[in-house]
Amino acid sequence: MKFEEYHIAPEIKKSLVNLGFKRPTDIQFKAIPSILKGEDVLAIAQTGTGKTAAFAIPIIHLLNERKRNNRRPDGVKCVVMVPTHELALQITEVFNRLGHFTLVETLGLFGGVAQDPQIAKLNKGVDVVVATPGRLFDLVSQGHLKLDRVEVLILDEADHMLDLGFIKDIRDLLRHLPRRRQTLFFSATIDDKIKKLAYSLINSGAIRIQISPKDPVAKNIEHFVAYVEMDDKRFFLERIINEHPESKIMVFVRTKVRAERVFKALERMEIRSLTLHGDKDQKDRLTALNDFKSGKTKVLIATDISARGIDITGVDYVINYDLPEQAENYVHRVGRTGRGTLKGNAVSFCSPEEKPILDEIETYLDKPIDVLQISKAEYDSMIDFTNDNSGNLQVLLREIEELEEGRKKKKRKKK
Repeated sequence: MKFEEYHIAPEIKKSLVNLGFKRPTDIQFKAIPSILKGEDVLAIAQTGTGKTAAFAIPIIHLLNERKRNNRRPDGVKCVVMVPTHELALQITEVFNRLGHFTLVETLGLFGGVAQDPQIAKLNKGVDVVVATPGRLFDLVSQGHLKLDRVEVLILDEADHMLDLGFIKDIRDLLRHLPRRRQTLFFSATIDDKIKKLAYSLINSGAIRIQISPKDPVAKNIEHFVAYVEMDDKRFFLERIINEHPESKIMVFVRTKVRAERVFKALERMEIRSLTLHGDKDQKDRLTALNDFKSGKTKVLIATDISARGIDITGVDYVINYDLPEQAENYVHRVGRTGRGTLKGNAVSFCSPEEKPILDEIETYLDKPIDVLQISKAEYDSMIDFTNDNSGNLQVLLREIEELEEGRKKKKRKKK
């Protein structure tokens, strides 16, 4: 079935054509009809399957029709609650692109930026708000955002919201919403906590959709692991980047400090990169994302929290510089590549102390990851011919000093 055959507004079909969307993905094919009927939906689908468009297309259609027929009072009609600033921006962009020719107005609400421009847009009137919990409740408590006319609640990346401790915020949100509403619940993974939350929000007749439950990662991603000593990882990263100069490469590390240290190492190797993590201010995070999306910068170093759910076209390689502490985060990381019908590659560096984590990941995937065989001569040559010729101890001490100074400046700024 093609999008042109759906009973949706011609304005949306026009946007779909302009965006090059012809046929729905599995999650879109299964979710759109139910959402158009006004049914509650619990959808479990791996990352990169087109979840955002699965709920954006039908919601834009429904709100546009009601607005066109003047069958609705003013006020926000749909709330999309998300865990991170980056995801709020991304989903807002999808709504705006798909609703470009419609009457539907969408606004992203998130912290880290001035709230006055957001308040001004709310006062002009918007139909959809895509919000992180903090800024959402700030504006509700100040009286700038009223939720008593909301008809649709969407929770996206629900599993990640639970990981970040947003369960209380979700429950608090319900107190501000009408009891009679449509609820859409989207998550990449499912466990007992997710089920409990989902069934407390959706009605008993909700439609449950689960895509590829037996394989948590997309089939068009090639997975490899290289056994590398912790202190040698930067040399192997250098080689991958230099051997693929035109490729977009996303590098995942475990902590914010590690992200900056890898950035410094690449800088010494004369490799341009950017970092994305919670210590960066919103402006720098936006710049990093936009430069990586446009291809201006080919390497982005990120932590799990900052990069979860981000949809960036054409990421050729995901490098797990550090293995994630939780096996399911491997799925979210590698989901940044191989999105839609594109091919992708996931390469993990595993140090001896990380081997138990690798075992957990392979158990979670229910299959082994192919090992990249590296001879001792090849291993040694990567270290011998690196562009990083600085004294490691001195560099490490200087990097620690710079990070501490950066943190002190941030504290002084907040005061």
